[in-house]
Formats: sequence, structure tokens, C-alpha cells
Amino acid sequence: MGKNHYIIPIFVPHEGCPHNCVFCNQNTITGSSGKIDAEFTRNTIEEYLKTIKRENSIVEVSFFGGTFTAISMEKQKEFLAVAKEYKEKGFIDLIHLSTRPDYIDDEILTNLKNYSVDVIELGVQSLDEEVLLKSGRGHSPEDVVKASNLIKEYGFVLGHQIMLGLPGDTFEKDIETTKKSILMKPDIYRIYPALVIKDTPMEKMYKSGMYKPYDLYEAVEISKVIYCMLTSNNINVIRIGLQPTEEINEGKEIVAGPFHAAFRELMEGSLYNQCILEEIDKAKEEKITIKVNSRDLSKIYANKKKFFQDIKQQLITTNIQVKQDNCVQRGSLLFVYSEKSKNVSIFEYMRKKYKEGKYRIL
Repeated sequence: MGKNHYIIPIFVPHEGCPHNCVFCNQNTITGSSGKIDAEFTRNTIEEYLKTIKRENSIVEVSFFGGTFTAISMEKQKEFLAVAKEYKEKGFIDLIHLSTRPDYIDDEILTNLKNYSVDVIELGVQSLDEEVLLKSGRGHSPEDVVKASNLIKEYGFVLGHQIMLGLPGDTFEKDIETTKKSILMKPDIYRIYPALVIKDTPMEKMYKSGMYKPYDLYEAVEISKVIYCMLTSNNINVIRIGLQPTEEINEGKEIVAGPFHAAFRELMEGSLYNQCILEEIDKAKEEKITIKVNSRDLSKIYANKKKFFQDIKQQLITTNIQVKQDNCVQRGSLLFVYSEKSKNVSIFEYMRKKYKEGKYRIL
């Protein structure tokens, strides 16, 4: 049995970020506009630890929000000293932070190493110069390469975050960004379809007609491609889609864009049903039973069963039964035909699509 992974989030509101990217309103994204200090950090860790069963678990303190390494060195040390103390006492296992690629250098990384930081995530967003410029990022693709190489040289776990559908973006640019990112060998990854948030420059661009975000269908389709590329290169995708909070909900702070409270489930559901469509289409059988682990059933029936109903309409046979069977490994589908059966691993299916370079659009 795998270990439970618990994250203790410490949000560093805009304090550390030297830029105002067109998509960003940190107070909305983090749900916080207050100031944090060592006492706040300690209190947050203590409160979370009360709810965590330490046995058979990995506990991680994560500094999210603004650009952590753009904060003064004194402030960085203040926050990290608290996290390091809990790590040395065995209460937590990992220290994790996110930052910009243009705020990484030898001095910064030496300090982070001294304070036992384990994971550094870079907000890459895009590796296309036009997209970076139109998004007000203030850094270049070369900054990402340099920072990524340094982080790996110092022995940290490297994370990349990309944002799909930014101003000036296209499916092709998203794919090229991912190809270039893969070459830097990140260990973990986050995929965020761009959303238009209230009180951001991108809201003004959207309302003036200068910018149009991906719709939900487009975001799911391009996310499937990116996900296949990353997993086929053994990169752990730890999040797809912005996490819903009290502030981040459609109709409240989100003006437009492909928001879904369970975006990853939606994307995986589309992927599972794409696999089902292709396998059954090849088999040319009149009657098919699909066996699936009970914990994966929701993926077949994602989007209120719309994906599943759509593929049934495209197939010659409508005699398709889905049965739960926990003998089927998670992440696999067992197709049972009249005289044979076939087990299909979704991971292997994705690897095949990646190698072929073909991504069928439903």
C-alpha cells in the first residue's frame, strides 16, 4: 500500500512577486491578502499536523503563491527556518516552494539547500517568446533553461508549471512548449488551462475582444495531448486545472475560461472513452463487456456520462455493458468479446499515442 501524501500549504501573497502577469490576481488565486511571518508559518503547520496521521504518510510543507525566491533573503530564511525545524524533528518530510525562473541563481540555491528545501517548482507558463511577451511574464525561454539546469545540478526535485491558452497561444505552441520542457527533465508537473480572473489585465483584454480563452472542450483536448506527452516521458503530473476554492469558482471570481471543479477527472474521462472508442471500433464485435476497477468507473462515466453516450452513438454496436471488477488493475480496461478478451493499460495506450504522434479528437 502506498503512503498518504499530505500537503501543508503556506501561501505567500503577492509580496514576493516583482511582476504583474496579465492572468494573475494573487489575492484571488491564493485566497489570501494578509501578511505572513514565522509565527503564521508555525501556527499553520501546527494546525495541519493535528489532523494528520503521521504513520505511513509523507508530509510536505509547501510555500505557494507569490515568487518565493524574490522575497528578501532575510524573509526567506525566516520562513524556511520554521519548516526546517519541523523537518529535523521528523514532523514533516519535505519542503516545497514555487518561484519564477528569473529568480534562481547560485546564491539562492545555496541558501535553499542550507535550509533543507527538497522541491522547487518553476512557473514556466510558456516557452514561446510571443506568448511570454503578451502575458507580461518579464522573462525569456532561456531563463527557464538556465534555472532548470541549475536546480537539477544542485540536486533539487524540479517542477514545471505551464499554462495553456494564454494570449498569443495555440495548440501547436502548447505542444512545442511541452516538448522543450520535457528536454529539461522536470520530475513533477502542473498543467493549468488559462482562466480569466476578475481584476486582472487579462479581464480587460477579454472584455475588449483582444483575448479569447480556450473553451472547456478545447482545454480538455489539448490537456489530453500534453498529459500523454508528459506521462510517456515518466514525468509525474501532480495537478491538472486550478484547484477550486471559495474565491475560485465559476461566476464568482472567474470571468471566463475552461473552469471545471474536477478538471482532471473530466480530462481523464475523455481519455478513457477515447481509448474505448478506438478499441471497440477495431474489434468489430456485436457484443462487448468492459470490465473496470470500481475506483476507475467514474472516469468512464465522467461528464454526466456524456463522453460514454457520445462514443456509443459513433459505434456500430450499442450492446456495450460496463461492469465493475476489482480484479482489473487500476488504470486498465478489460474488453471481453464473444471469443476473446483484451486488457488495455491506459498508460500504454497513452505511450502508443505519443509515439505515433496521433491524437484523435472526439
